[in-house]
Amino acid sequence: MQENEIEKRVAIVTGAGRGIGKAIAKSLSSQNINVIIADNGGNIDGSDEDNKIAEEAIKDLSGPAKAFTGNIASQKAADELAAMAMDQFGSIDIVINCAAILKDGLVFKGKTEDWDEVIKNNLSSAFYLIKATTPLLRQQFKDNRGSDDAYNWGRIINIGSTAGLYGNFGQANYASAKAGLFGLTRVTALEMARSNVTCNYIAPFARSRVTELIKPANEEQAEYKEKALRVSPEHVANFISYLCSPLASDINGQIFGVRGKEIFLFNQPRPIETIVNTDNTWTIDELAIAVDKNFKKNFTKLETDLEAFNTEPII
Repeated sequence: MQENEIEKRVAIVTGAGRGIGKAIAKSLSSQNINVIIADNGGNIDGSDEDNKIAEEAIKDLSGPAKAFTGNIASQKAADELAAMAMDQFGSIDIVINCAAILKDGLVFKGKTEDWDEVIKNNLSSAFYLIKATTPLLRQQFKDNRGSDDAYNWGRIINIGSTAGLYGNFGQANYASAKAGLFGLTRVTALEMARSNVTCNYIAPFARSRVTELIKPANEEQAEYKEKALRVSPEHVANFISYLCSPLASDINGQIFGVRGKEIFLFNQPRPIETIVNTDNTWTIDELAIAVDKNFKKNFTKLETDLEAFNTEPII
């Protein structure tokens, strides 16, 4: 087996019936990976499930594939999905959490039930599947699956969004779920590192049902949407295939963005400046002076992700 060849691995890709998820599934399948497309076929708001979406999607894959049409926004469904993968293919090596829904609303107008549903579908479902699959990945490491050396095939990739890193108007539930997904990524990366299983976060810039439904709040955001719709999801899929290869076995706990032929590595929240009062407890006046002098120059600009990336993509 060549160094960058992926052979006889098994991948679960949620939300893979259409868009970015389907592009990921097709890319992995083209590299001799057995794929399970997990997609209930619902609309972008989660309504009107359609089992045919996943069943049709597997026909477009070049290698062995199965469809799972249950709604994975429950631990029971995630456990059933993991069991199906083991039953059909005998292992699980790659988990891609791509499924998401949208129910936008401003923080002072949004519905509580919409918040609950988006958090459950976009964040909790990823946790459910990670919880269901990581014991199997840990056991495969112990069993040295597929290699004379230590097992290092395990990959977990969470498809996030720059909305979770920057914020965006009307997306309190969606952005919070994607921000939570980053936290889940870091914890999973830390806890699974001893089993040679990596976990990374990808913020895609590509044509999808999410970008199609962007409601621009200003001219800059309208320009962003127009540009994003021109970017093929295949670029995201290609980078994810790289992360799943042996060449990326040492990349763990990172945030990447993919926009056409551009790939971004994001920094992560760490202290960049410190103020200390060793003599007394800070007074309010002293804090005001110290914050103005030391912190304000480093404050993060209050802008949406649509404004931050409103440049011409390289496609």
